[in-house]
Amino acid sequence: MPSVMGLLEERERVARQRVEALKAELREAEAAWERFVIARETVAEVLAEPRAGEEAPPVVVAGERLARVAAAVPGSVVPAWREGLALDSLAPDYQRLVEVLAGGREVMDCRQLAATLGLEVVAAKVGGVRSKVKRLAARGWLAEERPGMFSVLAGRVGGS
Repeated sequence: MPSVMGLLEERERVARQRVEALKAELREAEAAWERFVIARETVAEVLAEPRAGEEAPPVVVAGERLARVAAAVPGSVVPAWREGLALDSLAPDYQRLVEVLAGGREVMDCRQLAATLGLEVVAAKVGGVRSKVKRLAARGWLAEERPGMFSVLAGRVGGS
């Protein structure tokens, strides 16, 4: 007859193996989710950009052509920075990233940004932040001081 301790150790071993298998499955699911988030954002970005040789259509509000971009809404395209372009031309998530960098430390990485924004510091959330700050850097709103370290360029936000 097996001992009570032996039975408990066996059940503990089985439970530990199940936890390890579930953790591995969770890591795979998070990686897949992160790839889908990045793919969706990239496709939206590519589809929203004007084709080579074409100009972006002007913004029309109540039949009036405007020289500047109207205030952005969530999911809108990140415009290339140019003189006179206001921070409100960025979607709210992008505005928050620029404001955090403008009001915080000189240079931050994506994990620090995610934590400062109150996001859970997991691969999917950090990947989403990375995608956004890379896009802001590519469009001239931020500088990537060295790989993965971002800051606001002088003159991009009032007072910076």
